Amino acid sequence: MFTQRLTQFRKRLSAGEIDVALITDEDCIYYLTGYYDYLHMEFGRPTILVVPKDGESLLITPTIDVIAAYASAQVDRIAPWNDGAGEEWRTKLPDALRNAARVAIEPDHMPPVVRSYVGELVEEENLANATSILADMRMIKSPQELQLARHAGLVAGAMMSAGRAAIGDGVPEYEVAIATSQAGTRKAAELLAAHYDDEDMSPNTHFLQIMASGKEITKTHHRASTRIMKHGEPVFLCFCGMTNFHRFKLGHDRTFWIGEIADKSQAAVYEVAVASQQAALDALRPGVTAQSVHEAYAEVIQAAGYEYPFRCGRATGYSFLEKPQLVTGDTTILQPGMVFAVDGSVSVETFRAQVGDSFIVTEDGYEALTHHPKSLQDVIL
Repeated sequence: MFTQRLTQFRKRLSAGEIDVALITDEDCIYYLTGYYDYLHMEFGRPTILVVPKDGESLLITPTIDVIAAYASAQVDRIAPWNDGAGEEWRTKLPDALRNAARVAIEPDHMPPVVRSYVGELVEEENLANATSILADMRMIKSPQELQLARHAGLVAGAMMSAGRAAIGDGVPEYEVAIATSQAGTRKAAELLAAHYDDEDMSPNTHFLQIMASGKEITKTHHRASTRIMKHGEPVFLCFCGMTNFHRFKLGHDRTFWIGEIADKSQAAVYEVAVASQQAALDALRPGVTAQSVHEAYAEVIQAAGYEYPFRCGRATGYSFLEKPQLVTGDTTILQPGMVFAVDGSVSVETFRAQVGDSFIVTEDGYEALTHHPKSLQDVIL
């Protein structure tokens, strides 16, 4: 799978008259080679994948991670570098770029320290953009990726069910986060054992739970805290960061109430949010533009007297945000094999309602990857 992707990438480099590409985005490095590390630039250690249009691929990576690189990276050569030793990661780049007339980089994803050094080696007019090439390659998911997406949906469902069961009057938010993390990890471990021969891939969730309750409900990306939830309050759960199975990401969100809806005005707002997602799903199919799906969602919200709070959705895969986005201005034509997180949401001064699910675009519509009740009576716990 990874070898095929590298081959396809090389063909696209040749078609674009690009001699070599430098890939530094960790999700793209994984997409092309199967190699990843958890530290990367957070600890000041760049990893650089060098892909010539012909010739050997080269992975420049820290010595601290070289054992993992040799075990997983499907490349021709690996060049380890160590902290403070000589020119570190810079050593191999001059030779790799010496005869290259045109070099592709990822301008928005290349660490500044690497970008600065590449600027010393290559004239600005000889630089091309590799981001668009890889973004186009990654839009349509392979059968293997679609299997990952379906399994990621099962992990998201396990987390949502566990979170729902943990919500209650007198319960602190962090208890919900503990429950969702445990459920997601156990479901991921079960799927890895049953379907994948990959003991190195961790099943553990590793993202702070996004949730908010009561008066904090309007904080979209509020993290689980020590706040005690109370009867009649709304509770929002989001798994857009935690649904990360075998590095495949999805979106999944729900709004709940504990016991009853104390503020009855919230019910009408919630119903508009649900209707806006349904309008987007009615428009979601191959052959339409990405922005048309957003327009259907926004029209429902605006017709009810509100402003839409954010884009309707985004493509996902090995990254949390991929191409295309369901937003005004994105005229990409949807195709079978694309995977999207699709939301419905409405925000007012004291309340915010959101529902979100993930879908595969199919030949005649879509396939749902996440499943959890969203009718009003079903989300009152």
